[in-house]
Amino acid sequence: MRQAYQIRLADLGEHGARMCQVTSDAMRDATRALLDADLSLAEQVIARDVVIDEMRASAEEVALELLALQAPVASDLRVVVSALWIVADLQRMGALAIHVAKAARRRHPNAVIPSEMRPVFERMGRVGVHLADQAGKVLLGRDLQVARTLETDDDLMDDLHREMFAQLNNPGWSHGAGTAVDIALLGRFYERFADHAVSISRRVIFLVTGENVGGDTTPASLEFVDS
Repeated sequence: MRQAYQIRLADLGEHGARMCQVTSDAMRDATRALLDADLSLAEQVIARDVVIDEMRASAEEVALELLALQAPVASDLRVVVSALWIVADLQRMGALAIHVAKAARRRHPNAVIPSEMRPVFERMGRVGVHLADQAGKVLLGRDLQVARTLETDDDLMDDLHREMFAQLNNPGWSHGAGTAVDIALLGRFYERFADHAVSISRRVIFLVTGENVGGDTTPASLEFVDS
């Protein structure tokens, strides 16, 4: 019985890593759809919403069952509670990637991103995918060194976000208010995607050490902020 319990605990971490891969793929494909005005690819990303929601629900079902039937304590309790937080972050990451894909669909067949801003969004996409991939590695290996590097990697996204706004505020901007609003929202989606990846790394640090890094122990589903 105890062995089966430990296997189910371990499965929660592996399940989270699989969700990381799904969200990483979603953001990679959403960025491609955005930059290439690829409607078919955008629709494929949007369709993954069901898969992501089902993965979150499955993990929550296991976690709540363990809480109800096994009454975990100490480090085991941290595993279960952290799993609930992490899958909530991952569900939001998936939703943010889908928001990017929906922007591509909404403006199709027109491109959302002006040609001069393509490089910054290409880099934002790459950084987001990298952060999701690193979060998956952290969940599988509970590697605290890698977990702590995500904060530094997130700084790259923040720099790109500032660069994006600098271009929007350029006096020579000629693409209109509607395009500016689209770009500002997209930048927010990428920034928040990265923030949730960092949140996962902080939750793994809490899981392993009990250390509250950055005061980040609130489940994503309970945050009274934008996604």
